[in-house]
Parts: sequence; structure tokens; C-alpha cells
Amino acid sequence: MAAALEDPRGAIGFKDPGSNLDEEEEDDTAAVLLSVLVQRGQLGLCFYESGDSSLHYMVDSPDDYELHLLSRVIQEVRPHVILTSAKQERCLTQYLQQLGLEVGKQRLLSTHLPFLPACISERDKMSYLSSCITFDSPLMLRAVGALLKCLDRRRVGVELEDSTVGVPILKEVVYIDRDTYSVLQIFKSDLHPSVYKLQSGEKEGLSLYGILNRCRSKFGSKLLRQWFLRPTRDLAVLYRRQEVIRFFTSPRNSDVLNTLQASIRNIRNIPGVLRRMTLSSTKVSDWQTLYKTVYSAVCIRDSMRHLPQSIQLFREISEKLSEDLHYIAALINKVVDFDASLEENRFTVKPNVDPSIDDKKRRMMGLSDFLTDVARRELEHLDSRISSCCVIYLPLIGFLLSVPRLPSMVEKEDFEMEGLEFMFLSDDRLHYRSQRTRELDSLLGDLHCDIRDMETAVMTQLQSAVLERSSSLYQVLDILAELDCLMAMSSASQEYSYSSPKLARHRTIAITQGRHPLLELCSPVFVANSYQSSESEGRIKVITGPNSSGKSIFLKQVGLIVFMALIGSDVPAKEAEVGLVDGIFTRMQSRESVSVGLSTFMIDLNQMALALNSSTGSSLVLIDEFGKGTNTVDGLSLLAASVSFWLKKPPVDVPHVLLATNFHSLMQLGLLPTTGMLSFLTLETAVDRDELVFLYQLKEGICQSSYAANIAALAGLPTCLVHRAMEASEHYRTGKPIKLYVVNRCQSVVQKFLSLDLEDKDVDLQSFMKDELLPSAGELLNRS
Repeated sequence: MAAALEDPRGAIGFKDPGSNLDEEEEDDTAAVLLSVLVQRGQLGLCFYESGDSSLHYMVDSPDDYELHLLSRVIQEVRPHVILTSAKQERCLTQYLQQLGLEVGKQRLLSTHLPFLPACISERDKMSYLSSCITFDSPLMLRAVGALLKCLDRRRVGVELEDSTVGVPILKEVVYIDRDTYSVLQIFKSDLHPSVYKLQSGEKEGLSLYGILNRCRSKFGSKLLRQWFLRPTRDLAVLYRRQEVIRFFTSPRNSDVLNTLQASIRNIRNIPGVLRRMTLSSTKVSDWQTLYKTVYSAVCIRDSMRHLPQSIQLFREISEKLSEDLHYIAALINKVVDFDASLEENRFTVKPNVDPSIDDKKRRMMGLSDFLTDVARRELEHLDSRISSCCVIYLPLIGFLLSVPRLPSMVEKEDFEMEGLEFMFLSDDRLHYRSQRTRELDSLLGDLHCDIRDMETAVMTQLQSAVLERSSSLYQVLDILAELDCLMAMSSASQEYSYSSPKLARHRTIAITQGRHPLLELCSPVFVANSYQSSESEGRIKVITGPNSSGKSIFLKQVGLIVFMALIGSDVPAKEAEVGLVDGIFTRMQSRESVSVGLSTFMIDLNQMALALNSSTGSSLVLIDEFGKGTNTVDGLSLLAASVSFWLKKPPVDVPHVLLATNFHSLMQLGLLPTTGMLSFLTLETAVDRDELVFLYQLKEGICQSSYAANIAALAGLPTCLVHRAMEASEHYRTGKPIKLYVVNRCQSVVQKFLSLDLEDKDVDLQSFMKDELLPSAGELLNRS
């Protein structure tokens, strides 16, 4: 590779010898620049496409010594320039660890981002960028920093513009930050319950990924996780996935689904086997794995050829899984004797593969009777004290005469026998070479080693034949991983009665009888609710209702259904029509952490600021109880101002907003403007005597009471406390002064006591204490 120094502090641009960047730029062809860093088995990278001014990144991922993951990325991306560290010395690595991350952040913050206002502060920009790019991946951030510097130097995309015009960076993806993944419970890691696996990592808990991951292979599960991490707005990709799921969810195709899933279970780690083949370190288990994988792939391909070829994935599997796979499977089956290989723990060739090997094996098989006859003749010439002997064969040593050790044979001199050459003592048996054993060596040679060498040569030829067709084998994993993911989602869709959503580029979301995909599995009865948000009406919905009435669940339910549609999955609803959203923003859960250095309310504000500054007319925003972390008036004001901020925008720029709140004053005081873009919903409840009953049914309207006292009673708070709270609440609502009951009662008792004439003999203090003090004390105790 030719190298051109771009950054004296450590960035080098390597030109791909198979491409000519200058010529392609002259032809107005989009340039692709890849920046990559590898350290301690982790790979971080990003790449820039000048054609659409897009920056793509991959979070830090483990890679092996040969960097197969990086090779796959390069093969797919086909970059014109690759950026990496100039050196891999320890001192430079330590330097980059200390300074590279901060430098990368600063370059990112100083980059011209046209979708952000020019007056935005560095703190706000950091808050926004943290939702677009995870700052938990230091290698990726350092790669971003190096790439941005290269883009700025090369002026990619703005070559003819003034130097004050920054390189444009756009990213056409669905924005979902870590808080949203957490609050929607898309992923959830739990410690493994087995004490023996506590150190081996975590397991997936109750999460959306956990219930949809029915993959039969590890590489399928890995690809499904990537789909969850990268939801897409590409309709072609989503339609491709939907048509496969639609086929497998049909009841008449359930047998085909089960057969294909059984075959895909045998698809194993082909890259690892091929890597060991190139190193000539293949084991018997590797040949078994490869044969099962290729055989199963051929079975899947043959099955696909009987399925509708109008489905794109089926057609690709039928075409891309070539006859090379059948050739490899047939060749392995013809050559490898798996039973003998397992028995001898080495590569063994089947009969009729190599005539010379067969001849030597037949000679080996006939040696037993022949050697018995040789041993009988040798015994006739041995010392009469020796009653038995045998002739054995040892690889690399040859044929030896083995006799039992006599009691008189103590010293080495005692082992000498006339006409025999002593070799060694083992297990009280003496081993010698005789004239006949030497003749056997010259006559038969080292048969065992010869057979091994010849079978190793056959294995090498077989390995070469397989490696010549390795490109076909790599395609197996890529395309069958996609099939595995789609069949997994099909199985979940069948089991949980999901439906296929209609996807389009409009800005409408319509969900009929939607359900929460996780809660419905934990609750014996789940009440389905619908959601409608058109392009010009009802974009912002304010939901009120008592605590525990289901407001938060409904918000998460809508978020999960939209997310599932964006990965191509069926959704838990009777019907659903989802316009492609460009981001899902949430203010629902506060991540309190000492390392963050922010108060809970400040974290809430950051989440809200991200939604306000970054959401577009195609975004989905979920807000739950914003403003409760501060003074009631201030929190109410911030909430009202936030809603008004969106309502003042043109209808095309108003996102889908679902807002759950207990601030009833928001409506009672008329703090929100009257507009068709705003609608009010509530969750039905009923009061049976003094008991509150939740119906969980969504309807239009406003809840007039939070029913806090009823909820408190349901939670088990003392009855007297609940009554006192209701009394105080009523006084506060009607503007009456709230009297402190305890103080008033004590003052009354004191006044009565002071009015007593203690010098009067008729005054009965015991009666006073019984009638006044004891009842008051008892009442106070009951209230406390």
C-alpha cells in the first residue's frame, strides 16, 4: 500500500491499490474514507461517504487476531482511503489513550453540523451528540476525531467552497439513545442465576430482544442484536424483511419453518474452521462441523428453490448458495471416514480414495496373524526359561520382540541375550531387535507412519479444494444469518399473535388495539388501546389519570410498537400503520449516577432539552411526569412552555408527542393554546364505594382528580393518615386555611387545665385526666 502522511500526530491515509481516488473524484464519484483503530482485541471504526455527506460508525466490537470483522467491513464498504494510527508502539498507544479521546470529542464538538443552530452552546451540543454517538466507545471516538481532521484537510464535499464552509455531516438513521433503550426495555442484562456462570458474563433478561430472539444460531442472534441497535428507515430493507415474515407466519408454511430452523441449527462458525485450515491445524471436529454446515446449507438451498422465488431473500439464497457447496459436501463425504477419525482421533481417509493407502492398510490388517507366526518361531531360539514372547509394531521405531522380564534379571547386564539387541524396558517387559524384526522393518517399512503421511497429504489436498471455494462458504453465514433472524421473528409473531404493520413515508401513526409486548406476557388480562396521530391533527396528546392507571405503560407500548416496525418485525396490535420516524426520544427515566455529576432534575432537563432541540416532524417523543422534580409552579411552567414550544411550530415540524402528567392545572388554568394539534386523553377508572377500580381503557377527556388518597389506601397507608390528607387537600383546593389539628387540641386541653381552681376541694383532678387528657392522648396516638 502507498501511504501519504495526513496528520503528523498519528493519522496516515492509505490508498487502496485497487482504486484511484483522484481519478474517481474527477469523475464526481463519491469517495469513501474509513477511519479505524484496533487495540486489545477491540475494533472501533467509522466511515464517511461524500456522495450523501453521511457519517457512519460502528461501536467498539471484539475482533480476532486476523481482523476478520474489519475485513468484512472493508469488503462491504470498499473505502478509497483508510485512516489508522501511524505506529502501534506502546508509548504512542498510551498517548492516544490519554489524549486521543478528548481530542476526538473536541473535533466532534467543533465540527459544522448543519442540523444544529449556530448559537447552540458546547454543553447543549454535547447533550445532543450523546444521543447520536455513544461516548462509551473511546476507540470509535478517537477514530471519529482522526476522520474529521482528514475531512477538514481534504475539504471533502466542499472542495470549491470558501474555507469558512465546513464539511457537511448528516446521518440518515433512527436516533435512539441509551436512555430510550433502557426505559423501553429493548435490552435488559441480568446476572446469570447459576453460581458457576457468574464470572462468564450476563444473560438477557425480560426484554424485547429476549422475547424475539428465537434464533437457532449464534451468528443469527448476533445479527438480530445489530438490527435492534440499528433500526432503519430504508423501506426497501423493511419490505424485504416483512415479506419473509409474512410467508413464515402463514399457518400452511409452519412445517417449512420448522424444517429450516432445524437445518439452521447445524450452521456453525465457518470462518474459524477456514482460519484453522489456512494454518494447517484442522481437527476432526472441524471437518465434522464443516460437513454438517455445508450439508445443511445445501438442504436449505434446495428447500428454498421450492419456495416462491418472488420473495427476494429466497431467490438470493437459491442463487448465491452455489453448487460449490454441494461439491464441498460431496467431497468431504467421499474422503473423510468420520467413524475411524473419531476412534483414532486423527484425520482418516475412507477406502477407495487412494489405492496405495488401501494397500498399506490391508497389509497392516494382515500383520496380526503374520506377527503371531513370527513370534512363535522366535520363541524356539530363546532361553528355555522364557515361556512366551510376541512381536509388536511401534510407529517411528519399527518391529520389536517383546519378552517378559525374569526374576533373575536385575541389572542391565542381565538383559543381554545372544543374537538380540536390547532396546528398552517397559512394564516388566524387555524389548529387543532381532534379525527377523530387522527383516520385517526392511520388508514392510514404517507402515503406520506411511499411512499417516499419505492421509495427511490427502487432507492437505482436501483443504486446498475447500479454501479455493471459501467465498461460497462465507456467503453462507451472511445470508443464512438474515434468514435465521426473520424466522425467529416469525416464530414470535405466531406465538404472540402479532400483525404486520403497514409502512410508508407519510407522517401518520395509527395503531388499532395495540398491546405492550412485555406486559401482556406477565399479566393474565391485558386491555388493548388504540393510538392515532395524523399529519395535521392530534400530534400532541396529553394523558392524565391516577397513578397506576397505565399511563406510562401506554407510552412505552406506542414506543415499542414503532420500534418493532422499524426493524421489520410484526407488532402486537390488531392493525398498525406506521410512518417512518427518524428518532424516538424519551423523558421517562432518570439515570442517577455519582459519575454523571448532575442532579436528578438536571438529568431530566437534559433529556427534555434533547427532545426539544433534536426532534423533527417525523420524530416520536415520549414524556412521563416531566417537571415533578422541582417546585410545583416551576415544573408546571416548564411543562407548559415545552408543549407550547412544539405547538408554535408549523404542523409539518410538530413531532408525535405523548405526554403523561398529573399536573391537572395544565388544563384547568388554560396554560395550553386551543388547537387541533393538541388532544387530551385519560384512562378510565371507577369508584366502587370507597375503592378505586382501574379499567385501563383509554378515552378522550381529562381526569379531574388524581385519586391520590384512594391510591394511598390501596398501598396500605393508615386510614387516619389518608383521611387527614384528604381533609388537608380539600382545604387547600377551596382556599381555606389548613389548621394544625395537634396544636389546636393541645391548646384546648391547656386552657381547660389553667381554668381549674386547684385550691377548690371539689375539683377532681383524676376525673379531669380521665375525661380530657386520656381521650386526647388516645386520639393523638391513633392519628400518629
